[in-house]
Amino acid sequence: MKITSDHFGVTPEGQEVQLFSLTNDQGMAVKITNFGGIITAINVPDRNGKLDDVVLGHETLEGYLHRSRYFGALIGRYANRIAHGRFCLRGAAYTLAKNNGENHLHGGLKGFDKVVWSAREIQDSEVASLELTYRSKDGEEGYPGNLETRVTYGLTNGNELRIEYFATTDQNTILNLTNHSYFNLAGGGTVLDHQLAINADNFTPVNKGLIPTGEIRSVKDTPLDFTCRTAIGARINNHDEQLCFAGGYDHNFVLRTETETFRKAATVYEPMTGRVMEVSTTQPGMQFYSGNFLDGSIAGKSGRVYIKHSGCCFETQHFPDSPNQPSFPSTLLKPGEEYRHTTSFKFSVE
Repeated sequence: MKITSDHFGVTPEGQEVQLFSLTNDQGMAVKITNFGGIITAINVPDRNGKLDDVVLGHETLEGYLHRSRYFGALIGRYANRIAHGRFCLRGAAYTLAKNNGENHLHGGLKGFDKVVWSAREIQDSEVASLELTYRSKDGEEGYPGNLETRVTYGLTNGNELRIEYFATTDQNTILNLTNHSYFNLAGGGTVLDHQLAINADNFTPVNKGLIPTGEIRSVKDTPLDFTCRTAIGARINNHDEQLCFAGGYDHNFVLRTETETFRKAATVYEPMTGRVMEVSTTQPGMQFYSGNFLDGSIAGKSGRVYIKHSGCCFETQHFPDSPNQPSFPSTLLKPGEEYRHTTSFKFSVE
């Protein structure tokens, strides 16, 4: 197990940024920068032992500053959308930036994906870990409370990348953290031939603005039924209202309640390379996004142009717009409580 770090650039504000490389004994390597907690690369073997980078992104800091679609980023304070950039908390009304049409998306104009985190390397014989910390001040992006956030990325010898999220606040606030990596297990092309299974019988349908209606709907007899392994592209062009609203998949799935708090959320299989990725989490939901808004206008690593469906995201989370949806699981964090969630991405071959 090994951790190394290199200079990755300087922000326009003059803050130095580092790039950390975590490598295990199997040859798997993960690169993470403390700018936005971004996962810039994940190199894993295929069934023949060939290593490929299976996440989208950039080779330089400049790319993440100016040509990003939240590639690999740590998202906060609130992942996904909040309707009209407004919510009420204990009788007080709060207004957030509208950075996605009429709605608030992924923490606002300068969310956790655009700040420089303090970094500390943690290494032992079992796990190579990078600990990131950030203090989000009361009123930042409109959110109440001083928030102390800690996120740990840990790579094991079992080819598992584990992300642990922790936070405390000094005022009542809302919180919903996730990671926004775009995966492509083939290392190129689109993800339409990837075969996906999601551990969910229900999803939260959305309106034209991709805001949940408040309904919990069964996936049965819909194109959103991934209870059995199905190619992502098999039904993506079906004439279905939900797919038309999103231009593909961009929906929150209600994960099955299991006896274990930490349980499997999804399994992805890429048939040409044999790579398999298992997503597990303690979160109640997962946003499956099929890269619908990638349009070929961004060139990433090695000059690769990211066209529609070049990558897909598995954003483990609480449900979108939960502060405005009383029937959804609460995202309230109170003083004296600790926010704590874990998600892992485990790689293998078949």
